[in-house]
Amino acid sequence: MSRSTMVQIHGGTVVTASDTFVADVIIDNGKIVALTAPSVSPAGPSLEVIDATGKYVIPGGIDCHTHMEMPFGGTFASDTFESGTIAAAHGGTTTIVDFAIQAKGSTLRAGLDAWHAKAEGNAAIDYSFHMIMTEANAGTLEEMGQLVREGVTSFKMFMAYPGVFMVDDEQIFRAMLRAGELGALITMHAEIGLPLDILIKRALGEGHTAPIYHALSRPEIAEATGTERAIALAEMAKVPVYMVHLSAQRALERVMEARDRGLPAYAETCPQYLFLDEDYLRGEPGNEFKGAGYVATPALRAKHHQEHLWRGLRNYDLSVVATDHCPFCMKDQKELGRNDFSKIPNGMPGVETRLHLLWEGVTQKKISMNRFVEITSTAPAKIFGMYGKKGTLAVGADADVVVWDPNKPKKLGVDTLHMKVDYSPYEGRVVPGSPSHVLSRGELVVENDKWVGKQKKGRGQFVRRGTFNL
Repeated sequence: MSRSTMVQIHGGTVVTASDTFVADVIIDNGKIVALTAPSVSPAGPSLEVIDATGKYVIPGGIDCHTHMEMPFGGTFASDTFESGTIAAAHGGTTTIVDFAIQAKGSTLRAGLDAWHAKAEGNAAIDYSFHMIMTEANAGTLEEMGQLVREGVTSFKMFMAYPGVFMVDDEQIFRAMLRAGELGALITMHAEIGLPLDILIKRALGEGHTAPIYHALSRPEIAEATGTERAIALAEMAKVPVYMVHLSAQRALERVMEARDRGLPAYAETCPQYLFLDEDYLRGEPGNEFKGAGYVATPALRAKHHQEHLWRGLRNYDLSVVATDHCPFCMKDQKELGRNDFSKIPNGMPGVETRLHLLWEGVTQKKISMNRFVEITSTAPAKIFGMYGKKGTLAVGADADVVVWDPNKPKKLGVDTLHMKVDYSPYEGRVVPGSPSHVLSRGELVVENDKWVGKQKKGRGQFVRRGTFNL
């Protein structure tokens, strides 16, 4: 399909977070201008029609947790903003929110400028940034206001990774108070890092070097305690808080208790915690190191946690499914930790497979179609200040639209996916549905798993986000 002014997505079933109905979606100049009965055709010689008969029409996915080109453990995440956003589009995601990093001893401004330089002119779909704060001093607290005015309205802080990212409770609390003044949102990596550091050193001291010890040295209680602590700090500061990559039952219970008390506590989980478990970290007989491909933080949990996470999604205790996409190749990257599990770069590829996997949850009746749309697009748009522009199919919204074919299975694997990594955690898994068409701001960019947009590199735009207003 060539680029045109007006597009009609015809004959499909529109699915939003709240409604399901048959309608045509009319797009003009990159915006949705009408939702009409299928019999109504807009006038105009430049009209192009996408046939969505027998398919679902949904808002483009928003992955609010990615790490393109992220430095970690002496290497960098293997996906660039170009390759990672192209892969995202192939999987039905049309906006990402990546994490800019403040280096220790540096400024928020320097970190944000560095990430703008990575993304601008390279990203294929729209993007925004969270800001990782490694220090909350007078200077950075002042800078938070500058970033919020520029549309970077969320800040991430870590209780883990001592000496690299970890900040103490005083700094977290100061940042929360400042975020409350600005209408910003603090997101938390909630694992208590100092005790984990001791467990890691003890395991290595006992000669345990295999990838499975990544999980065995990061127990569930560390995440549950960190989650409780983060919620307590937010409650004292009277501000909302958002837990990234929640993986386990007891951490979820802390969020449930807070939400039952009416606190604005939000949490995301990730596909790896819904579909994979810690046994993958054990590798194979004779090849224990294969488990390195499944090293991420928090660690994969025992299989029984999956049931609790799915229930959390159904019951609105978990708000979002994002990916924590942070890929490293087995060769030359994961291999850095062949003789020391603590040196395995933490992260897995996932930006392309999120919607595929979660649709499997729909077919298995673990979540509804409307909830599928909500957790992959609408909720992240609302929580992170993009709703109205992104995350919905409504007049005036950006025409980020996916035509989803429920009868188009796909076999996942390194040869069928587009992420810049030499393995897939889901190698050989057949998922039941796939996008047939992906539009970004009204331009058809992917059709039947082929890039058809006129431009890849640099067509994505920076999204200035609003302040928190839920």
